[in-house]
Amino acid sequence: MSNIYPYRGSTAPATQQGAVLIVVLLFLVLIIMAGVIAVRQSTTDLRLSTSDQINTLLLQSADNANQNIEQSINNDSGSDIYKDMLSRSGPFGYFMLDKKGRNNEYVFCFRPRERFFDIGKATIRTPDGSSVVAGMTGYCNPTEPSDYISKRHASMTQVSVSMTPPSKTAESFANYTVGQDADKVSSLAFTFDINSTAVLPAYGDTKVGSKDCFAQTSRPSSSTDKTDTISGCLSSAGVPNTTLYQKVNVENQSMRNKCVNFGKGNGLNQDVLLCKLLVK
Repeated sequence: MSNIYPYRGSTAPATQQGAVLIVVLLFLVLIIMAGVIAVRQSTTDLRLSTSDQINTLLLQSADNANQNIEQSINNDSGSDIYKDMLSRSGPFGYFMLDKKGRNNEYVFCFRPRERFFDIGKATIRTPDGSSVVAGMTGYCNPTEPSDYISKRHASMTQVSVSMTPPSKTAESFANYTVGQDADKVSSLAFTFDINSTAVLPAYGDTKVGSKDCFAQTSRPSSSTDKTDTISGCLSSAGVPNTTLYQKVNVENQSMRNKCVNFGKGNGLNQDVLLCKLLVK
């Protein structure tokens, strides 16, 4: 009877099964790690995409308010919105015609689905946080459907208009319009700070404790506590917001148009000054 010798390159069955198990486990670990990395990357990309969409929406909402304000001043001077903006009760006329309140802020909620500005829905905010006219509120209210930009009730924008504080570096006589009489209000040029704050109230409560963020100032330099400013208060509450700042001049613009002489004369065309308030 001959002896049977095993092939030297062969492996015992038990050892062979253990090696396969180890290889399978290694591949399984690698697959799990690849899956975790892919999920994390997808989550990061989703957050970045969502953040970019939020920032775009807020920027468009704030810019829409500034564009409407500019158009209301630069377009038809006979329109109702033009008269409201420049009247003594309006956001610009209040500062231009009443010198007593030039340290205040004129606040209103931007409502483009109606006429975006309503004199009856505005607040003249004093530096101490009180209102000049009791009972009037121009602050945006997340529980009020008409205060939102659209019927989707996603974003709302609050506008604050205030006079730019005097500066030592300001140009001499920059507050006068060339070609106008210095003793008339129409000859003066006024510089304003417009802060349009767009907010997404659905992401959180717009209050910090008992403090209503919409009722806070838009001037960061006027407070050392960030929660005393509308943007800082909303950020502390975890509500996405963007404030778009714009510095504008409201003045009479001198435009020269040639006119034709009637009757006898030297035959030369004369220049006539046409003035209109504008924001630039």
